[in-house]
Amino acid sequence: MNLATAVDAYLRHVTVERGLSANTVAAYTRDLALYATWLAGEDIDDPTAIGPAQLSGFVQYLGTRAEAPLGASSIARVLSSVRGLHRFLAEEGVAEVDVARETKPPKLGTRLPKAITIDEVGALLAATDGESLQQVRDKALLELLYATGARVSEAVALNVDDVLDDSVVRLFGKGGKQRVVPVGSYARAALDAYLVRARPILSARGSATPALFLGLRGQRVSRQNVWLIIRAAADRAGLTVEVSPHTLRHSFATHLLAGGADVRVVQELLGHSSVATTQIYTLVTADTLRDMYTTAHPRAR
Repeated sequence: MNLATAVDAYLRHVTVERGLSANTVAAYTRDLALYATWLAGEDIDDPTAIGPAQLSGFVQYLGTRAEAPLGASSIARVLSSVRGLHRFLAEEGVAEVDVARETKPPKLGTRLPKAITIDEVGALLAATDGESLQQVRDKALLELLYATGARVSEAVALNVDDVLDDSVVRLFGKGGKQRVVPVGSYARAALDAYLVRARPILSARGSATPALFLGLRGQRVSRQNVWLIIRAAADRAGLTVEVSPHTLRHSFATHLLAGGADVRVVQELLGHSSVATTQIYTLVTADTLRDMYTTAHPRAR
């Protein structure tokens, strides 16, 4: 089995057997194409000829290449794809051992998620007020993102039937994992207005689709559309910070924890497989408390 065949087999495995999302598979494809190109430059086309020395050389190349060297987080992502490939080859018996098992990614500094304040969220949501079809849809979309902490990919994948009742929606996360998340009264009201006043008109403009959020031509709203909608709303709101769909997800988690929610409850709401991923938000809350203490306590400074 040559390298190209091995990579194809692995990508089929993660697509069909592990059910990873199209976006994740696309990222793996890009990472492994980069790996294969570098190996070709080393005259290696046999997966069994790859050893720890080649893996170390590849990592060094990523961080020092002339054309846009990668940072630690990007190297860690590429290396995760490469390690997955070699683990698969060992499990399938193509290689005798997993040569990437002991290869460690570069250490990453703790990056705190970027969240905006409750007032800034309010201003962002208020910037979608209006009676036009687009404004009614945008209000429902942004209210839902903040109310549920949904990833942008989860939000655009929603179908009408995923709005289960007056208080919850069903989201499909990474690996097709399903979770049911509560929806607050503001988001529910915005969704009701959209479903009654805007979606039927938008739906009539295109072919029949179960998609919840539709574009002006009746098609399912794309991830790129959501980015543009949020950026436009942020501009109208006069926000000086960069705002993205993930900003609303970060803000959802940060505001819940600041309000006293248990970290494991927030983990479930976000769809994190490990509580360690969620715990980074507690650092954001701790920083906020520290700033408030320093400002307010007479003997803090």
